[in-house]
Amino acid sequence: MFNFFKKKNKGVEIAAAVNGNSMPITDVKDDVFSTKMLGDGYAIKPSDGEIVAPIDGEITTLFPTKHAIGITTDKGLEILIHLGLDTVELKGEPFKVKVQKGDKVKKGDSLAQMDLASITDKGYDNTVIVVYTNMDILSSVSTIEPKTVTRGEDIQVIEYK
Repeated sequence: MFNFFKKKNKGVEIAAAVNGNSMPITDVKDDVFSTKMLGDGYAIKPSDGEIVAPIDGEITTLFPTKHAIGITTDKGLEILIHLGLDTVELKGEPFKVKVQKGDKVKKGDSLAQMDLASITDKGYDNTVIVVYTNMDILSSVSTIEPKTVTRGEDIQVIEYK
């Protein structure tokens, strides 16, 4: 029985990166994400554009097009926060990034702002995807139920090996 509790304690809560409606990553309308080619995670159809850190870590990747932000945790987990689908084509226009490479962030810290209307007006999907890109260090990722979520709210549990 004590081993059961120990295993539970290995779980790390991951927060919603944005307000909106959560969905399993397999429901994303892009094969790279829905087939988990980059890794497992979750997605949120946002109701506003304020993006926050889903976990504590260091900003290790900032794309020049501002459409994706990478965070690495102290345990080495690499998390990619992808802002919309094919939004790389927008060359950074609808995004305001509030962090720099090397910044330490805490869960819930503001990372970026995305202009949802600008993205959808140009015909792009504004779904926010959070992906764990080095799955080899994880033993499990909990499933996501579709529901309304609030940024900073814990919505998924991961376990390290």
